[in-house]
Order: sequence, then structure tokens, then C-alpha cells
Amino acid sequence: MRIWGSHAMLARLAPVLVARRRLVLVLAIVFLALAGGLGGSVAKELSAGGFTDPKQQSEVAAAALEKDFGTGPSNYLLLVTAPQGVDKVGAAGTALTRRLAGENGVKDVQSYWTAGHPETMRSRDGTQAIVLARLQGSQDDAVKKAKALAAEYDGTFRGLTVASGGEFSVYAQVGNTIEKDIIRAESIAIPVTAILLVLVFGSAIAASLPLLVGMLSVLGTFLSLHVLHGFTDVSVYSVNLATSLGLGLGIDYSLFIVTRFREELRNGHDVPSAVRESMRTAGRTVLFSAVTVALSLAALLVFPLYFLKSFAYAGVSAVVFALIGALVVLPAALAALGERVNTLDLRKPVRRALRMQPPRVKSLDEGLWHRIAVTVMKRPVGVGTAVVVILLLVGAPFRSVVFSLPDDRVLPKSAGAQMVSQTLRDHFPGKESFALPMIVSGPSPASYAVALSKVSGVERVDATTGRYMNGVRVAPGIPSYTRGLASRLSVVPDVEPFGPQGEALVGRLRAVPAPAPVLIGGSAAQLTDTESALRHKLPLALGLLLTATFVLLFLFTGSVVIPIKALLLNVLSLSATFGMMVWVFQQGHLTGLIGDPIVTGALDTTTPILMFCVLFGLSMDYEVFLLSRIKEEYDLTGDNQHAVAVGLERTGALVTAAAALLALVFLSFVTSSISFIKLLGLGTAIAVLVDATLIRGALVPAFMRLMGRANWWAPRPLRALHARIGLAEAHSSEAPSKEPALV
Repeated sequence: MRIWGSHAMLARLAPVLVARRRLVLVLAIVFLALAGGLGGSVAKELSAGGFTDPKQQSEVAAAALEKDFGTGPSNYLLLVTAPQGVDKVGAAGTALTRRLAGENGVKDVQSYWTAGHPETMRSRDGTQAIVLARLQGSQDDAVKKAKALAAEYDGTFRGLTVASGGEFSVYAQVGNTIEKDIIRAESIAIPVTAILLVLVFGSAIAASLPLLVGMLSVLGTFLSLHVLHGFTDVSVYSVNLATSLGLGLGIDYSLFIVTRFREELRNGHDVPSAVRESMRTAGRTVLFSAVTVALSLAALLVFPLYFLKSFAYAGVSAVVFALIGALVVLPAALAALGERVNTLDLRKPVRRALRMQPPRVKSLDEGLWHRIAVTVMKRPVGVGTAVVVILLLVGAPFRSVVFSLPDDRVLPKSAGAQMVSQTLRDHFPGKESFALPMIVSGPSPASYAVALSKVSGVERVDATTGRYMNGVRVAPGIPSYTRGLASRLSVVPDVEPFGPQGEALVGRLRAVPAPAPVLIGGSAAQLTDTESALRHKLPLALGLLLTATFVLLFLFTGSVVIPIKALLLNVLSLSATFGMMVWVFQQGHLTGLIGDPIVTGALDTTTPILMFCVLFGLSMDYEVFLLSRIKEEYDLTGDNQHAVAVGLERTGALVTAAAALLALVFLSFVTSSISFIKLLGLGTAIAVLVDATLIRGALVPAFMRLMGRANWWAPRPLRALHARIGLAEAHSSEAPSKEPALV
């Protein structure tokens, strides 16, 4: 006896939704209004950080610096330009520094003019200098303060030109940029998607239903993020996934159910029966697909970075609300519309104007996808080998991937905070604003500071005993760098902190014999520690994701071969996508076609993990839709090749349409001004299209042809287990359709 009666459950739910359709639709409208009102502006509430593990050494160092010394790394700065030379405007520079120091919530202010004229705080040509400061409070408070300070200080002051920069200025501008990006992406995606849906369905009424479910998913996810923000940190970057995945999955799931409903009406069923059959068949497939996607995204919760956790919150919420929309709201809407779902066929006037005949309904063996499957299965080795070689070649650049943490260069070149940071990189001798604080749990002798200053990649070391460059004391020390038994040092690097050079520097600093236990903080240490944290959790996340997917596909098919095939093909598809992303975003090819993002020679260290979980789930989405029809046909006929060809024909056109619509939604985010949102949008779109064409159209039929009946093999104990608890669909007692079905 089966305990997984998803088909029966959905079939029983259908009459309830038909009978209570008006109530369901009224509640849906109320929910849309509530979710839009409370969550519509969620991007303004969320945080732009979350790229570090709060338990890693660099974060512990930052906490110790605050606790023991009442200070911390500089997170805000002013870039001051004086064409006559900064040494000639000492009075104005000092006045600017004092003014900033007098602001509430601003601490540890120092500048070129008040810190003893260090060379690292002055540009090489002597026309620019910096004022460093630390904004207190939570990250959200600091971002708000950075916005207020930029409004007050950017411009001119006593003949000086002033521009804001630093960590929290970047965060502030990222938040503002994402809000604009979402509006722009939706203004592109929704109208174009509506047009494509009309082309798919013909009927404007039918085309409007997937958009309704998509918007319900987006607004529901926004509401979830709004609520979660009251309990935990949530990254503003997750709003992009909420929009794209919510709209995309809502449309995908609705596309399958609406198509099946219209088929059932054509086959002579009345409206209640059509709703029931659509829920029992397409609805069950949608339910299972949603579970696989949600599990893939939930794997991100394993990681300690709230940036990744936030994408899990957004992604799982988008899946849940898309599922509710597709399995609750949509059936009620279909029951209310009935035969009217086919009205307003906008293709008819076009055909009349062009004097075209209505398309002829083709038999299954006449369809394009049936012919593709048959052609591939005639030469499975040749076709499969060719596609695998292509995917491996495209994925080859990933072998040279370089990782870094996101910084100001995620912003466009025109952003003020980005231009300030780029000026510091290009025209200042050191990396004063990226100094690495070192906390020593005991006295720090001069010999330790001298040794650190000799390390390759170090510009200067500040300590209680003095300021050192290349082992030489060049200025007096800073007495406040000793508090009780603890002492601190500040290491100013002269290498790029957000990349391999910064990581190597941290390794060399940690290798210097210390007089007592040492904690190292700062950007370079954050990158090193973050990569370590991700590597530590990655096996667990992958293990959970792969195991859950394998188990679910086994329960769905009763086979252990098909789940292994699905996992291998998904990894192959994703490797090709990763290779393309390295080729474009790390190596800088064809960037002019996607808005010319800043190429840093590295990818954000979290991006492959994020993309793997998102894309793995979406790949399994289409795998489930295809397997559901292959399995159904195989159970009826026992003919493996026939089942593959018929299954691909019945799903190929619809899966391709769904993939095109989903890819379009993600491609709209290539218009984003944030570089790794571009990366996520382009990478996801490419992966979805590759998966729906090369993988489903070539590799799946080639593999299943080669394996033959072995596709459905499982050890005897597992076959018995599947017979008891499997997810296989019970066949309808009604006569099967004589028309080709799409779902």
C-alpha cells in the first residue's frame, strides 16, 4: 500500500477548489494586496553584506578590536582633491577632518593632515589625500549614515573637492542600484513574457494566468523576506532571485497545468473533471518538481554566510508561493473561467490577415521532438560523444578560476564609491583603507613589528613601538595600540587584498613567529577565512543535495540508474556554464555585449556555490517533467525506445517554451548594474537553455537508448521498497487521450 499518494491528494483537492473557487480567488486578491503593501519595498530594508562567517578568525579579530581597543577598521572615507597640492591646503584639510570627527556615530577619524603626513594617505602626484573614519552601529545604521554623510560632504569644501567612498558607501550605492535594477528588469521581462505566452497559448486569457501566478510568487516572496528581516539578517541581493525565480517558476508551473487543462477540455471532459485530471497529472509533476528545486536551494542554508542563506530564504519562498499559486489559486481560476480560458485567441486575426490555415494537429510520430529523439537513438554513441566533448570544451576555462570577495567593483564604473576606490588603487602607493588589524594577546615587542614590515606585500606596519617600513622605524609609535596585556598592530598592504595576492599575504603574516597568539582581520583575511569556511561546509551541502535528489528521483521512477544519469548530466551541464562564466566575467570576453561590467580577473567566491544550487534545482525541474511522461509511457508499453521518443515529443515543445520564458526572465537581469547579478542572470539563462536543448534533446535520449531496459533497474530490496512507498502515479481509470499531450 502506498503512503505517498500525491496524485490522490491532488485529485481530492480539486473538487474543493472548484466548489470554493470564488473564495479562493478573493483570498488570493487580498493576499496580493497585503504582500504588495508590506513587502513591495523590501529592497530598502535589507542589508548589502553577509559575505563572511561571523565565527571566522578575521571576524573574531574585528570583535576583539572593538572590545579591547574601542575601535575597528575604517569603513568610510573621503577622497579630497586639491589641484594645487594637498600639502598646500593643510588648514582646509584639517578643518574637514575635524568637521567629520564631530559627526554623531563617526569615530577614529584621521587624515593625511592629522596623521603625520604618511605617504600612503597621499596620491603619488600629491594632488589627492584621504580622510579615514569608522561608522558605528549596526550595518544598516552605518549604511544610512553613509548615505547622509555623502549628501552632506560630497561636493566642495573650502576650495577642496570631496567624494565619499569606503565599505558602507559601496553598500549604500548597491542598495540603491538594486532597487532600480529590479524595476528595469521587471519592466522588460513582464511585457515580453506576456507576448511569448500569447504566442504559446494563443488565448490572451490563458496567457494571463501564468503571469498572475508569477506575480503572486514574487510578492509572496517579498513578504517572506520582509518578515524574516525582523528575525535575522537578509541580503538585499536575494531580492533579484526572488523576482526572477518567483516569476519564472510561477510561469513554468502554470504553463504545464493550463496546457493540460485545455487538453482535457478538448478531449471532452467537463470543467470539474478537467481540473481534477490536470491536478492529478500535471499538478503532481509540478509538486514533485517544486520539492526537488526547494531541496536544492535549501542546501544553501548549510553555509554560515547570511548572503548564501538569504538566497535559500528567497528561493525556497519563491518555490513555495509558485506552488501554492499553481496548485491552489490557478485551479480555482480555471474552474471559474471554464471554456472561456480559450477566448481572445490573438493568433486568429494574424492568421486571417496573412491568409494562413490553422495548424494541423500532428500525430506523435510526426512531431519535431519525436524525430529528434529517434535520430539521436539511431546514433547514440556518436551524438552523445559529440555533445559531451562540446560541453567539456566550454567548461574548460573553469579550471583557471580565481576567487575573490565582492568589493566596490560590483558597481558600474560610473558609481561614485567605485570611482573613489579605483582612484585609491590607481594613484595611491599603499592600501591604507584596507589595513589588516592584528590583535596580539600579550605585549608586542618591536622585533615582531620589524619582522612583519619585512614581509613581501607589506607597505607599512604601525605599532606601539613605532611605524616601520622594510624593517626600518620611520615614525614614532602609537601608545593607544597597547591596552592592558593586549596589543595591536596595523599592517598596510601594497597588494590587492581581494584576491590571490591578499590571500598569500595573510598566509605569510600568519607564518611569522609571534610573541603570543595573534588574530588577523581585514579584507584579505576575510577572503582567506571565508574560502576556508565554504570549503569546510561544501561537502555537507553537496552530500545533502545529491542524496536528497537521488532519493526523490528513485521514489519517482523506481530506478537507481536514472537518478545517477540525472546527477551526472546535471554536473556536466553546470560545468559548461561555469566555464562560460569564467570566460566572460573573469577573462573579460564579450563583456561589451552585457553592459561592460568591471573585470577584476576573479569571480566572487560564493558565486559557483550559489549558481550550482540554483541551477541544479532548475535542471531537475525539467528532468522531472520529461521523466514523468517517459515513465508513464514505459509503464503502459514496456518499450524503452518508444517511451523515450513519445515522452520527449509530449514534453519537448512545452519544456522548451518554459525554458525560453525562464531564460528570458533571468536574461532581464543582465541589464543590472551589479556585476555578479549580471553573472547570475546570464549564467542561469545559458544553463537553462543548454539543459532544455543539448541535455534533454540529445544526451538524455542517447543515454537511455544505450542503457535500454537497464534504465529502470534497481536491486530487489529497493524495488520492494519502491512498491510500498514510491511516488509512481496511479493511472486514471478513464480512457487515455487520443490526442498528443504536452504534459
